Amino acid sequence: MSKVGVLGAGTWGIALSRMLANTGHNVTVWSALPDEVKQLAQTRQQKNLPGMTIPASIAFTSDLQAACTDQALLLLAVPSVYVRSTVKQAAPFIPAGQLIVDVAKGLEPDTMLTMTQVIADELSQLHTPKMRLVALSGPTHAEEVALDLPTTIVAAADDEEAAKQAQDIFTSSFMRVYTNPDRYGVELCGALKNIIALAAGISDGLGYGDNAKAALITRGMTEIKRLGTKLGAHAATFDGLAGIGDLIVTGTSTHSRNHNCGLLIGQGMSPAAAKKQIGMVVEGINAIPGALELAAKANVSMPIVETVDQVINHGLDPKVAVQQLLNRKKKAEF
Repeated sequence: MSKVGVLGAGTWGIALSRMLANTGHNVTVWSALPDEVKQLAQTRQQKNLPGMTIPASIAFTSDLQAACTDQALLLLAVPSVYVRSTVKQAAPFIPAGQLIVDVAKGLEPDTMLTMTQVIADELSQLHTPKMRLVALSGPTHAEEVALDLPTTIVAAADDEEAAKQAQDIFTSSFMRVYTNPDRYGVELCGALKNIIALAAGISDGLGYGDNAKAALITRGMTEIKRLGTKLGAHAATFDGLAGIGDLIVTGTSTHSRNHNCGLLIGQGMSPAAAKKQIGMVVEGINAIPGALELAAKANVSMPIVETVDQVINHGLDPKVAVQQLLNRKKKAEF
């Protein structure tokens, strides 16, 4: 079995670490927080994953070099806002040809880069030889993976062999892994679906029911697909697990931070207070600036994304926002 270094001890990093350990892999988890390392090592519990016990075989460390050395695979599982800084610190310890799998979903605001693009950019700046990069994405809540509930996911890479290697390592008795050559499209889906999930949550918070939520999810994916294909991604990606599949689960599930944050906003809470109550990173809010910039540069209309931005960042009343969407100029669906 393979040696795997996991950078990040949040819910997704720990859920995947447990799965990998239970399928026989040798797992070391790194956290930048020594107190978190101590707590996880002693209690074998992750506070946001109730009902799950961390296998005794998993080692925890705050030593980044130890986590990166002599690993068949590095799993990057830190929030998107910390991807660049983490890779910058880890780069001196990452060998040439390292297989790196990223599960963070987002767009870097200033550069509009996806997370594997951020990794590649940071490593190239430090003169590190080209890595083998895989984006692992799909309709996968950590809370369910931590309980071995049936799950499917996509390993996306330009390098088919890298995707297949990740597929082999992450396949388990309850997780089916598909490969996809469209890494950029898969990552766009992973970043932008969080914004649409905020919209779905706001709608639920307003009490607008299933019809409105289904419309937001469907038309939201239309916006994502319109932008993605304009930027060169494959149309089929948006109809698959990493596209509509991930949007459905993120836009409807009680496990979804983005949906739950939107729900609180729809119920009358301010975006700042809603983020604070969620208590974890709400990736959809972080992705808004990059999404708007990409849409502007590609000259693509994204009215739902633009409306969510108005609610989150410019104080638009959610009820007014919904009316603005409903009262847009009439058009054909296709």
